[in-house]
Amino acid sequence: MRPLVQSQKLKNVRYDVRGPILAEAQRLEAAGHRILKLNIGNTGPFGFTAPDAIVADMVHNLEESQGYSDARGIYSARTAVAQYYQAEGLTDTSVNDIILGNGVSELITMTLQAFIDNGNEILIPAPDYPLWTAAVSLSGGTPVHYRCDEDNGWIPDLEDIESKITENTHGLVIINPNNPTGAVYSREVLQGLVDLAIKHQLTIFADEIYEKILFDGAVHHHVAALAGNETIVLTFSGLSKSYRVCGYRAGWVMISGPKEEAADYLEGLHLLANMRMCANVPAQHAIQTALGGYQSITELIVPGGRFYDQVKLASSLLNEIPGVSCVEPRGALYCFPRLDPERYPIDDDEAFVIDMLHAKKILVTHGTGFNWFAPDHFRLVALPEAEVLTEAIGRIGEYLETIRRD
Repeated sequence: MRPLVQSQKLKNVRYDVRGPILAEAQRLEAAGHRILKLNIGNTGPFGFTAPDAIVADMVHNLEESQGYSDARGIYSARTAVAQYYQAEGLTDTSVNDIILGNGVSELITMTLQAFIDNGNEILIPAPDYPLWTAAVSLSGGTPVHYRCDEDNGWIPDLEDIESKITENTHGLVIINPNNPTGAVYSREVLQGLVDLAIKHQLTIFADEIYEKILFDGAVHHHVAALAGNETIVLTFSGLSKSYRVCGYRAGWVMISGPKEEAADYLEGLHLLANMRMCANVPAQHAIQTALGGYQSITELIVPGGRFYDQVKLASSLLNEIPGVSCVEPRGALYCFPRLDPERYPIDDDEAFVIDMLHAKKILVTHGTGFNWFAPDHFRLVALPEAEVLTEAIGRIGEYLETIRRD
């Protein structure tokens, strides 16, 4: 038999959040070591559970969830999503503008596959959630990373973005609130991004999965509301983070803008939706209850709430380590600290996190895994309770002390 090898389509595809570092952690676990995994924003293992009403509604509807649904999703759930955006000021949103998916991840891949021709360039923030870069590459496109400015609160550099637009540029990805930095963009910054997209006729892909996880008065603005009818915006969100149901895989994409100009694209998108039959039907029944019921996320994102307190604690403790600086997150669930290259001369940040894993049994993700330009950052998930988080960052500090140049 000839060797079975992976497709060349995977040549430039990486997803380091679950890559070699996780494989090494699993090897150590198999050998009997206890690993604290701070690499993935998976709420369940850290004691965050779904609201009871959401679970009850899923269970109540299991009997009628045994067959396929409409490929776009069940009507009641799509209506709830449409009404949510209507209440947010997007009054033209209708049920036909919504497609449900097995989490935002599936919808990112599906919308890009329907959109990209070989060689098309898509602008993606650096650092980014790496699925965006991987999905663009897998779809035959070319990811082009624009810089977010750490010295300016990780805000996108509009001049850098415009300098990278070519005749092959077709789309602009905006991740707000941002994973991995925790930045929340102001209305003015978002309007600048929208204006660039309109000027250069770019479709906007707005990843807003963390839209409800905001701290200290930060305000989330929907890109679609700023773009109006000037350009197509695909807005992605779902239940995974705000409702602590990562495993339910309940997400959606909302299409807005001049849809008559996108009729051919939308036909292709619906074709792909039909090809995967439908999203997970039981989880679709959780959407209406989640969006219409008590918003339990509110108690987690204020002082005294676990999301708030743990993100603040992690940021503070990281900043206390000599040679480490962390822009305080204004949203999401992560810290993305910088290691001073003069004090920590790291050439290979993947090797760095694997070495720290061996030494301290702490699993984080290296910064270049989020398509950052230099090996001087890592991402830490701030989901463990305060005592565990303090211990974990203490171990990180101990390891850094062994490699620091004073």
